[in-house]
Amino acid sequence: MDLGLGGRGFLLTGASRGLGFATARALVDDGARVLVSSRSDDGVRSAVESLGGEPAAVGLAADLADPEAAERLVDDARARLGRIDGALISVGGPTPGTVLSTPEDAWRSAVDSVLLGPLRLVKALVPHLGEGAAIAFVLSISVRQPIGHLAISNGLRPGLAMTAKALADELGPKGIRVLGLLPGTIATDRIAEIETASGDAAAMRARTEASIPLRRVGRPEEFGRVAAFALSPAASYLTGTMIAVDGGVTRAL
Repeated sequence: MDLGLGGRGFLLTGASRGLGFATARALVDDGARVLVSSRSDDGVRSAVESLGGEPAAVGLAADLADPEAAERLVDDARARLGRIDGALISVGGPTPGTVLSTPEDAWRSAVDSVLLGPLRLVKALVPHLGEGAAIAFVLSISVRQPIGHLAISNGLRPGLAMTAKALADELGPKGIRVLGLLPGTIATDRIAEIETASGDAAAMRARTEASIPLRRVGRPEEFGRVAAFALSPAASYLTGTMIAVDGGVTRAL
């Protein structure tokens, strides 16, 4: 299938590795150009090099928790890509912990990075998006069911998902699509870190896989292909929805 991505430009945050990078890889492989961003200068440089560099890929280090980052990212993407046809908005996972054990300052910090940062970016983006553009939020299966010891994610991701649905209503008349992607357990560096921190990575992986109907964790490229499709013109009637990429682990409809 031709996704119709040739010549299009996309801004991706949280994209120096993991799910964001896998999406950038899928977009570039299908002919799109990307600006990848994350908080790490070294990470951004490495990602751009891995994607083949200019003209296919450029990068800019930025932290969405910084109130000035959104405008800077959009200005840079417009200048270096020439156009913005969509965005993948992803931020790092918030501090783990239970509801009662997580300190208030961790909640406040996460509100700024997980909720307000993405909203600032959307507000900066929208004036420069035309009909056919798409915005995809990388969320989590915590939108539909809580995940143990990830209280902040359980609290904030569902709110951002409903905000995405509201944005789909607001931007639909302009022909701009908005949707969410709900990854389950995907074999990223973050998952490896969590498994190692458990004290027995192999045992934790085995327990996780036993709970997934496909009996394995996902691969980043499997998520990236779904995200690239959702952002592409091939998904032109897809908006206001949440797409689970989780191997079937979510029990809700």
